[in-house]
Amino acid sequence: MIRFSLEGKLALVLSISAVLTVAVTAILFLSIDNTWVALLVALTLTVTLSVLVAQRAAAPIRNLILALRDGVSGLKDGDFSTSIAKRRNDELGKLVGVYNELGDVLRRERQSLFQRELLLDTVIQTTPLALVLVNPSDRVVYSNTAARELFRGGKALNGKNFSSVLNHIDEGFARAVNAGRDGLFTISEDDEPHTYHLSLRNFELNAQPHQLYLFKQLTHELSRQEVATWKKVIRLISHELNNSLAPISSLAHSGGIILQNPNQDKLADIFATIEERSLHLKTFIEGYARFARLPAPRLQDVDINAFVEMLSHTVNFNWSTADTYGDMQADQVQLEQVFINLLKNAHESGSAPEDVELVITPTSRQVRFEVHDRGAGMSDQVMKNALLPFYSTKQKGTGLGLPLCREIVEAHDGRLSIANREGGGTTVSVTLPKNR
Repeated sequence: MIRFSLEGKLALVLSISAVLTVAVTAILFLSIDNTWVALLVALTLTVTLSVLVAQRAAAPIRNLILALRDGVSGLKDGDFSTSIAKRRNDELGKLVGVYNELGDVLRRERQSLFQRELLLDTVIQTTPLALVLVNPSDRVVYSNTAARELFRGGKALNGKNFSSVLNHIDEGFARAVNAGRDGLFTISEDDEPHTYHLSLRNFELNAQPHQLYLFKQLTHELSRQEVATWKKVIRLISHELNNSLAPISSLAHSGGIILQNPNQDKLADIFATIEERSLHLKTFIEGYARFARLPAPRLQDVDINAFVEMLSHTVNFNWSTADTYGDMQADQVQLEQVFINLLKNAHESGSAPEDVELVITPTSRQVRFEVHDRGAGMSDQVMKNALLPFYSTKQKGTGLGLPLCREIVEAHDGRLSIANREGGGTTVSVTLPKNR
């Protein structure tokens, strides 16, 4: 608690000086007969005494202000270790306390920041993801251990020209970087193919644009996925072939027996069944061939209103004809395949035809299509696997409809997602960029 304020102390010093001045002057006037001499001596002694008292009173204040000045300079330079002894119980003492508290807070914050930076750097340096940060001059300003091992065999990478570094390794890295987009690429290392995924991010650092490259080795993961996929494909194709070839073989044998019998009335049914199973097998194989041979989209300007109007002549659905949605760049033939498939799925979900709806929401950069229905919806298990190739809940489904739709949408740099609706039914959302 403050017993005397700084203002009170200064008033006390001045009061003491005034009392001493009056006392000295009175004594001198009583001791010296000459009034002018007494006044001159009194004035001299009073000024000297006042200066001495003021210096004595101001010295601690001056020393404290100098200490605060040095302390603030230290804070400015990042030195938070200096504290000032609190020996006063006035406003200046309170100021010293605030300064010391500020130093403690800054010291704790710096320690916490240092620990977080250390943790972040440890994570970055130990991750298998190769990370390279490049400035506008194409100089590497930051890299982690994985990047140094990948590009320079563990040698320093910071400060090097990134393009020059890429020129000394497999050209697949340079092609992927120059493409300027996320994606997979394959290089040859020790006469074996190795697959990487490149993620590219642009951001500003110190008011300058920088590029962050993330390289992830996916060879082992893709190999395992490839083996698992092949096993699934082989099982599925084997199942379909057996379902078609077994009846064909049996019916062909039966047909041979019937040919030896004068009664050949059943031959027509046998040949019809053989034809039906053969067509099913042909359709099944063609479906997989289309999925494997999906070409890159041929982009052109597409009028969204005209596109949706054309879809409405193929599949029935509700949409807002009063709005104008503008244009987008897309492969119209491939997108027709996507939306016809999605809208037919909506009708086959058990939804009433009038509840099948296509909602279009355009923005300045993209357009969002939502196919709504009021069918049975999807269970969590079906929702989890709906976009996986070869997964189907339909009795005669191939499991390629939705995966093919997603493949086409992602080839357009878009996104496809599925969600259940409140009140029943499903929403399939397709988001596409307007321009590429």
